[in-house]
Amino acid sequence: MRRNRAQIVGDEMQKVLSNIINNEVKDPRIPLLTSIVEVRMSSDLTHATCYVSVFGDEHTKNEALRAIIHATSFIRREMCKYINLRVAPELHFVLDNTLEEAAKLNALIDKTVSEDAKKREARGENDE
Repeated sequence: MRRNRAQIVGDEMQKVLSNIINNEVKDPRIPLLTSIVEVRMSSDLTHATCYVSVFGDEHTKNEALRAIIHATSFIRREMCKYINLRVAPELHFVLDNTLEEAAKLNALIDKTVSEDAKKREARGENDE
């Protein structure tokens, strides 16, 4: 499958931004387990929506996002040192909760499967 330029640049930006946030931004509000999960570029490469995953409670996530947004100009400037683009894209950071949602869904599935197994056992049915 062929990927377009926006996807290629977005994938490269994801790696670079994760590195910058984890190694170069010196803000105590950003926990160690913070990463950029995905970067979606506009077709003209002038805007980048960056999905941030932060491990912790809601307060920790919100504080980390605030710190990242506060450091956006620094992050953008550092990113330009690693990625050579005609125009430095505007960075828009958004919290990504897909990992937490996936964990909740897995827990619900496990609960349903175990309840179903208990009901079958109570009725004396076999799995075979």
